[in-house]
Amino acid sequence: MNHLPLIIKREYLNKVKNKSFVVMTFVSPLIMVALIFVVAYLSQLNNESSKTIAVLDETGLFIDKFENTENTKYEILTGVSLDSAKVKVERAEQYGLLYIPKVNSMDQMADQVTFYSADSPSLLLISKIEDRIGSLATDSRLAEAGMDAEKIRDLRVRVRTNLETFKGEETSKMGSVVKLAFGGIAGYLLFMFIIIYGNMIMRSVIEEKTSRIIEVIISSVKPIQLLLGKIFGTSLAGITQFAVWVVLLGVFLSVGSAMLDIDPAQAQSAQTEMVQQMQDSPEAQSEMVGLVNEINSLPLMNLVIMFILFFLGGYLMYASLYAAIGAAVDNETDTQQFMLPILMPLILAVYVGVFTVIENPHGTVSQVFSFIPLTSPVVMLMRIPFGVPIWQQILSVVILFATFIGTVWVAAKIYRVGILMYGKKASYKELFKWLKY
Repeated sequence: MNHLPLIIKREYLNKVKNKSFVVMTFVSPLIMVALIFVVAYLSQLNNESSKTIAVLDETGLFIDKFENTENTKYEILTGVSLDSAKVKVERAEQYGLLYIPKVNSMDQMADQVTFYSADSPSLLLISKIEDRIGSLATDSRLAEAGMDAEKIRDLRVRVRTNLETFKGEETSKMGSVVKLAFGGIAGYLLFMFIIIYGNMIMRSVIEEKTSRIIEVIISSVKPIQLLLGKIFGTSLAGITQFAVWVVLLGVFLSVGSAMLDIDPAQAQSAQTEMVQQMQDSPEAQSEMVGLVNEINSLPLMNLVIMFILFFLGGYLMYASLYAAIGAAVDNETDTQQFMLPILMPLILAVYVGVFTVIENPHGTVSQVFSFIPLTSPVVMLMRIPFGVPIWQQILSVVILFATFIGTVWVAAKIYRVGILMYGKKASYKELFKWLKY
């Protein structure tokens, strides 16, 4: 009789009814939302704080050139020495003092401007000040040379290279970033799912082995059925938990925003002024249009289908290895010697995906690692947005699922012997012996 459905049901219900599982299912989204709101609140306080910067300009060229913004105010100091200005600013507890000394030429100014403050100033603010002074100093030098700075800016040619495939499909530099982001998110989700729920399967096997429950179960169930039941049951429980997290995150964010009057988007608004400047720039608006076009041009259906296939194949393959490790040891401490061979391919896949795929998604290294089953779920998912032939995707999926069948067979061999082994630390040599039984 096939006991697999019963085992899957038992494993699933055993996981979802577990108190710690239920608590973490509801507490984890609360913790994540709390962190988001804390960061958003702190960012909001930071954005609302006003900075007053005193400016001591001995050249007299920049007195009326600094424009106040919503969060930054400039106070021009005149008729005071540098030492007096520093004392005045420090006593008034202002953000800082910008000192522009009198120089004989604009060339000397490049290394003479100084910003005094109690603490390290904002890098974004300093960058804006440097750009402003540099631009005005350049215009002044051009005027001294008898040249019109405005005309020179008008005559400047900005080259924007159009990217197009031989088939006539338009692409852009922004497209590479978008494609890498989609592939990176997919690979990261798979990586985290394997780590979290693979460990859950391993702990479940160890728990049943040490409690001797497995001795009763194994008398009426084939080891491979029990192994597959654990993998599928725990996987379904993980998918259920993940789905609940997504729903609860949305609900908690909506309710929290309404009750606390905090915008979670503030968590990423540390550069609000820069974003506003980009929105007012025609070039930035053109980039935004290009970004939207790149997202629309992505093979979304292909991405979704392959994400599901690689996600399932990759997770099931690694889950069977985690289950085999759980059967080979008596406690979690002993698992460390077997974890490295499993984690190394995953870590390698992430590094290859980030550092190789973006540089040359169709290069030899990217292609080879997208067919190796231990790395293909991550690497191939990162390559697909860049345009991978369907036959390569199908071949990689076939190799992955064939490897999954092979790992299940190997894991079942280890599982069959290991679940009844007690008091003896298994070595790699012992595991190879178990495969021959």
